Parts: sequence; C-alpha cells; structure tokens
Amino acid sequence: MVKEADTPALTVKIEPMRRKHLKAVLRIEQQVYPRPWSAALFHSELALKSSRSYVVAKIGRHLVGYAGIMVTLDESHVTTIAVDPARHREKIGTRLMLQLARESVRMGATALTLEVRMSNKGAQDLYRRFGFGPVGVRKNYYQEINEDALVMWVHEIDQPEYEELLQSIERTVPGETIVVEGGGL
Repeated sequence: MVKEADTPALTVKIEPMRRKHLKAVLRIEQQVYPRPWSAALFHSELALKSSRSYVVAKIGRHLVGYAGIMVTLDESHVTTIAVDPARHREKIGTRLMLQLARESVRMGATALTLEVRMSNKGAQDLYRRFGFGPVGVRKNYYQEINEDALVMWVHEIDQPEYEELLQSIERTVPGETIVVEGGGL
C-alpha cells in the first residue's frame, strides 16, 4: 500500500469530458465496474448540459480518470467517478472530487449525494474526508454482484466552511492540478 507521503507529485489536468475521450473512459469503465455504462449512455449524459457535468483527468496525453454529477434543484448527485486501476493511490480521485464539489456549488447545489459499494472502504474513506456521512443503505443496489450500496450525503456545500474544507483537502494533494474551463467547467 502506498503511504500518503509516497503519493507522487503529478501534474494532472482536469477538463470537460468530450466525445473524443469516450474510448479511454470506456476502457477504464470496463475495468472498474461490473456493469459498465455504454457509449450511448455517456453520449446521452453529455448532451444534458444544463443539469450534468462530466470531467476527465489526464496526465500528459493519458486519460487516467473521470467523474460526473447530475444537479436537480439544489441537490447534486455523483453519477460516476473512476480512476484507472494502474493510477490508484495517486490522489486522482481526490482531484476529481474537488472539481465535482466546486462544480456542484457553481450549478446551485447546497447538498451532494452518492452511492458506494458497501465493500469499497477506500472510496468511503475518500468521501468521508469530503464531509459525506452515511444516511442509509440501498439493498442489492449492485445486482450484478449482489451487493448493497451505502448512501452518503454532505450538506451545506455552498457555505464558506465547506470551501475551507475543500481548500484543506487541496493542500494535501502533491503536485499541480490544472483545471481547464469550458463546457460547464
């Protein structure tokens, strides 16, 4: 296991997801999810620009992760987040979550929610760092692997205290994160 101090100081670019990214996104999707999203589903999500926001993380020319949210009224829901398994433990997921949280606020959300596999303790730990707390369980949510989902929420993400939390998390990420604006981000 890589210790926090061993996390490499990478330069990671976060940019809006585009159709040109889907081949690499689907490659990661198929590695990390038992029931991966199809290209058609990603295309339909990308078309919903007023209520969705999807980003990719790149190191150099290589796409190493992606994430997305759906905003309804004042709630933002993390629809997906994944990092190439070869790049786990390099704080790419943290960088993606920072962007999702800030984009949620920009889109008018005051709360952020998600579901996570009960067995995925690493992801749960990440979400807890972002202030998420468990609020319930969706039984057999991941039917293909017969696993429950833990439902997690964080509220008041539009408050200055939450931005302070994000800044404190950001200070733990070595290296540089370059956020490319455009297309909702």
